[in-house]
Amino acid sequence: MALLAIYTFNHPVLRKKARTIKHPTADLVRTADDMLETMRKANGIGLASNQVGLLQRLIVVDMTGSEGVEEFEPLAMFNPEVVDEEGKWALEEGCLSLPDLRDEVQRAERIRVRYRDRNFDARELEATGMLSRVILHEVDHLNGVLFVDRLSVIKRNLHRGRLNKIDRGELEVEYDVIPNKSKVIG
Repeated sequence: MALLAIYTFNHPVLRKKARTIKHPTADLVRTADDMLETMRKANGIGLASNQVGLLQRLIVVDMTGSEGVEEFEPLAMFNPEVVDEEGKWALEEGCLSLPDLRDEVQRAERIRVRYRDRNFDARELEATGMLSRVILHEVDHLNGVLFVDRLSVIKRNLHRGRLNKIDRGELEVEYDVIPNKSKVIG
C-alpha cells in the first residue's frame, strides 16, 4: 500500500463533483486500500477520493478505535448514494483537508445509503450516529462540499484566519498534504 497526499482547503479538486464509477478496476480497489492507509496515518476516520486528487465516487471509513467502537469492519464505498435521512443532531466535526479546524455541524442522525463494495456488488446500509455523520461528511466531499460550507456566515468568518493559513500552506501536520493550486488528476 502507498500513502497518498491529502489536498487541502481551497484546492480546486475539493470543489469538483466526483464522477460515477462505471467499471471497477484493480487499480481502484488498490486506491481504496491506499486511502484507508492514508486516512489511518493521518488519524482520520473517513476519506473521500477528492481529498487525494481523484475525481471518482469513492469513500473509505474506518472507525476502529473511535470512542465506543472496539471493532469495525473498514468500508470502501464505491458510488455511495444516500437514499434516506431521518432526524437531526449537531456535533463537532473536523476534516483532514482542513487541519486543526473544528466546528459543530448539524447532520441527519440516521441514513440509508446504497453503494457498491470492493467486489462492485450492490449493498445497502442503514447507519446511525457517528457512522451516518462520517458517511454524510465524505459524500459531501464527493459533491464538492466542505463541512465549513454548512456553517453560518458568521462562523465561517470566525475561521477565516485559519482557512487563509491552510490555503497558504502554513500547516503543521503529521501527514503529506498538497496545498491549493496543485495539479488535479482525473
